[in-house]
Formats: sequence, C-alpha cells, structure tokens
Amino acid sequence: MSQFEYPRPQLVRDNWISLNGKWRFCFDDEMRFKLPGEVPEWTHEIEVPFAPETKLSGIADTGFHRVCWYERDFTVMPTEGRTILHFGAVDYSARVWVNGYLVAEHEGGHTPFSADITSAMKADGKQTVTVYVEDDPADLAKPRGKQDWLLEPHSIWYPRTTGIWQTVWVEQVEKTFINKLKWTPIFETFEIGCEVFAGGEIRDDMFVEVKIWHGEHLLADDHYKLLAGEANRKIALSDPGIDDSRNELLWSPERPTLLDAEVTLRCGDRVVDRIKSYTALRSFAINRDRLMLNGRPYQLRLVLDQGYWPESFLTGPSDDHLKRDVELAKLMGFNGVRKHQKIEDPRYLYWADKLGLLVWEEMPSAYRFSPRAITRMVREWTEAIDRDYSHPCIIVWVAFNESWGVPNLTLTQAHRNAVEALYHLTRTLDATRPVIGNDGWEASATDILGIHDYDCDPEKVKARYEVSDPVRTLFDQRRPGGRILTLDGFPHRGQPIVLTEFGGIAYDTRGTPEEGTWGYSRSTTAEGFHNLYRGLLKVVNETFMFSGFCYTQFADTFQEANGLLNADRTPKLPFEVISAATRNAQLQPARDEDKDEDQRDAGAA
Repeated sequence: MSQFEYPRPQLVRDNWISLNGKWRFCFDDEMRFKLPGEVPEWTHEIEVPFAPETKLSGIADTGFHRVCWYERDFTVMPTEGRTILHFGAVDYSARVWVNGYLVAEHEGGHTPFSADITSAMKADGKQTVTVYVEDDPADLAKPRGKQDWLLEPHSIWYPRTTGIWQTVWVEQVEKTFINKLKWTPIFETFEIGCEVFAGGEIRDDMFVEVKIWHGEHLLADDHYKLLAGEANRKIALSDPGIDDSRNELLWSPERPTLLDAEVTLRCGDRVVDRIKSYTALRSFAINRDRLMLNGRPYQLRLVLDQGYWPESFLTGPSDDHLKRDVELAKLMGFNGVRKHQKIEDPRYLYWADKLGLLVWEEMPSAYRFSPRAITRMVREWTEAIDRDYSHPCIIVWVAFNESWGVPNLTLTQAHRNAVEALYHLTRTLDATRPVIGNDGWEASATDILGIHDYDCDPEKVKARYEVSDPVRTLFDQRRPGGRILTLDGFPHRGQPIVLTEFGGIAYDTRGTPEEGTWGYSRSTTAEGFHNLYRGLLKVVNETFMFSGFCYTQFADTFQEANGLLNADRTPKLPFEVISAATRNAQLQPARDEDKDEDQRDAGAA
C-alpha cells in the first residue's frame, strides 16, 4: 500500500511515514532465537504488509512455521516531541525492538498496537526495527477465524496468515498529543457525542477545539477544557425538523453523508496537536420485530464477505481493491456486508463509511473452549470494538458464530456463560448498536435472532418460513441445520429475525467444476445459477418474518466456489442481473450506455 493512504482514517495527521515495503525476514522453526542479535542470517526478503504465505509477499510459503522474524532500517530524526511506531495487525503475538531496545509486546492477530520509541532512537536518525512473531498453527484456543489448522485448506477453512498483515507506520507528535477520539451519533436529539483523550504529558491548561462541517457549512465550533486529560461532550446540531431537510444531514447507504471534523489540542495558547477526522449522524436500532435505520424500518440486504484475495489473503492488495469491494457489493444490489470471521482493515471501513455500505463486524472464532481461549477473545474483542466504535457503517456486533469455540451450548453451562458474558460485555462497551451473542442457532442472549439455512430449494424455504405461528412451528418443531434455534430458557421474545446465512450456490464459470471446489449446492450453467439465485432471493425478500438476509457469498474463496463473483472479482452474471435478483426487482432493458458502463465495471473488478 502507498504511504499516501493514511492507515487510521478517523484520526489523521500529516507528519507520518509508512514502513511498508522491503524487510529482511527469516523463519525460526526450531524457535532458537530470543533476541535480535541472535538471528544469524536473514534468509528472505519480504514485502510488508503481506504475510509470508502470500504471493505478494514474495515468499509464498504456506507450510507450518510457528516463529518468524522481521527487520528493516528506516530514517527518522528525533524531535523535541514523541515518535510513535504503529502496527495495524500482526498475527498472532509480537515482540518489537528498536535499535535493540524492547519497545512493545502484543498478543492478538486482528487488532492494532503501538509503541513510543522516543527513548530508543539514535540521534543520527538511522533506526532499525526488529519484530519477533509467534503464531502456532496448531493452537485452536486462539481467535483465528477462517485460518486452517491443517496443512492444506479443507472444508470452509483457508490458508493461514502469519505475522504482519496490515500497515506499519511511524508518526511524530508533541510531548502532549491526542491519543484517542470517539464519536457517538445521537439521532434522537440531533447531537454528536465527542470524547477526546490526551496522551503524553498531561497538563492542567489543556483545551480542545472541535469543528464539524457539512460540506462547506460549519455546524459546530466548540471549545472544551480537558479534565484529567479527557473531554466528553455532546455537540448539539441544529435540527431542521422536517424529514426532507433532516435527510440532508443523515447517513444511510442511499445517502452516505459524512461530517468532516477537525480537533485541535491546545496547551495554554499553543497548538500542540491538530487532527482531521469525520463522523456521521445516524442510528441503528430495534423496534419490536423490525430493524430501524434513522428511525424508519429498514430491510437489510447483506452479502457474506470473507475478505480474502487469492494473491494476498487477508490483506487487501491495495487501497483501490478495498474500495472496489465496497463498490461491488453495492453494484450487486446489497446495502451491507457481514464481514465473516475477520476484523477488517480500517481502510475498508473508511470506504464503507464514505460510499455507504452497512457492516456487521464479527469476532474471529477460536475452536477450543478453555479459560485461556475466552480470556484471549475478551481482550481482542475489546480492542476491536475500541478501534472501530466510531465508524458509522458498523451497525451490529457479532460475538460468536455457529457455536464455534463453545460447541456444547446445549449441555455445558460454562459455554452458555461465555456467550452471555460476551454479549453483555459488548453491550456495555457500546450501548448504541445491537449485539448478537451467537449467530446461526442455539441463541441465548441476543438482540437479533440470526438463522443459518442452506436449503437451496426455494419452495421448501418458503414453506419453512411463511408460517402463521413461527414460535411454535419454527422454534419448537423445525430445526434448520439440525440445530435448535434458541436454548432452553431463552425463548424468542419478538426480536427481529434475519436469515444470516443461506444460498451458497457453487457455479464455475468455466462450465466444469474445478476439482476440490464445492458449495452447499451446485449449478452448471449460467441460466441455472441465475434461476436458482433469483428464486431464493424472491422468497427471502418476500418473507415477512425476515427483517433482512445475508447471502453466502460475495466472492469465491479458495476451495469455496459459491461466490457471486469469481475470486478475481469478475462477476459470474452481469451486474444488473445480480442486482435485480438481489432486490427482487424487475430487470429493466439495458441502454447502450449502461452496457458500456457495466463492461467498464467488470474490467475494473
């Protein structure tokens, strides 16, 4: 990724450099080395931020490697202030040295960490950073998402990601600086909650100025004193009252209005930090059995997105690729994505904010239950929520998926306790968004009831869900996927019901299925694929029980050939055909200029 793509889009400074690019690299399969000086030879050169398993890293080694080392030189002169080294994500645990001094340790493969390296820097500006990474491929008690524990990917699991897989970067700040910023939209009162946290040397004479714009129009210009290094205020916007005028300020997939912000930190009369940010005014809530966006019922049309690329796995090949995935989801008629078993790169969330795409964020699963596994999940999930809280695109948090990591929910109280604990923890950390405790089946504490059902016969799906008494017939008698939908003691209480996984139709555009690929059902022709997809989407769009749906899936992913797009993001059917079926709309005859545009879209994908 280019150094011009700032990796933290809601807290942007000008004075930074990217450390992506060529690093020295070696595997340490025998786990012999503990300190940078013990590494005798750098056997490889790797392109950061791509994992060594990937082609874009320049290594493409998918074997079992528990430990690896990274090192590179960079030039940054010390200043009177502080120099901060940032890592977007390193899988799984990392230790970091600068010029031989240990500056950071972090565990958790999907969340960021940083280190103040000021005291470790050399005066001549020539610095060396060394990173030790441990990522045991056989450890099932760590949050690992879709990363396979077998040597070759099998079933629904994919190749592993080891080490650095998001941007590494350095920025320089004053001795006192803005360390964290949180935005909370308050739709009911037309307010924006703003929390500013200072870092470094905390002083008594610190003030923060917050400006918010809608386009060129200044909405707020406020000034607050920081107490104990913090300020927490509600910024009142002028409520235009009537919906037509209100909608100009509200964020939605149909009108993704972002409000630009500038936050300035002053110590006395001196400006010590100034950052650019953005927020939005929107709400996502529940009213009885309906989901509500900005106070109005809203039907979700989601697509399940694994967030993998063939040549780079979890890492987007470029910022343009992240942007393009957002555009493609919208082009296919969806208004949101369920990011499955992945904490997505903040740059993807930025494009979802900017272009208007709803996102369900889901905690990557561990696959063995133990106190250590739950402790790891709690720590990493807490960090993920803290990182992504301010993104308006995120509307739902999902703690567990299909009882992964808690396989005995029907029998073991400790497993139930884990789901309920993560649900309540998430609701505590963020009271503004709905939370799903366990998605798919065996639900307990949850705000939305998610159902996974891969029956690909539209008539059977219609018969199963178009029932007059769903509590009795669906929850007590029928069991999609062979699992009970709710645990004993947690009957359906009227929460919205969303079909959060269905479809999974495998279709190989070459006409013959590639050996080893699979889906939950299969079609061998474009016409058959279209008819089956259109039939399923018609049923789920028209089933009143559902407040929304999530089709599996966005793109082919390794051995799974059940995407609407091929792995390279080319469409299996024309985009206008997919979109019409997704929206259960009549396909309109395309004009010549529309055909030209779709051809350009397909080429760009």
